[in-house]
Amino acid sequence: MARISAASDKDGDLVKLGGSIRARRTALGFSQEALADAAGVDRAHMGKIERGERNVTFLNIARIAAAVGWKPSQLLDDAGL
Repeated sequence: MARISAASDKDGDLVKLGGSIRARRTALGFSQEALADAAGVDRAHMGKIERGERNVTFLNIARIAAAVGWKPSQLLDDAGL
């Protein structure tokens, strides 16, 4: 099975997920740095996740979702995934 990267994400799922994360973060009034800190993710990596440039692991999805007060399923549903 081929690895999924931003370059091979033809359906734009990584961009959709990143947009959902960014929308929730801004709705809560968090800076990108504050969300990254709360989720235990490097701030630069968080920026790449939000732009759909990184294939985020499930553990990071779970950490980010918890940091914004959602379940991972809510985050994925909000992204239309």
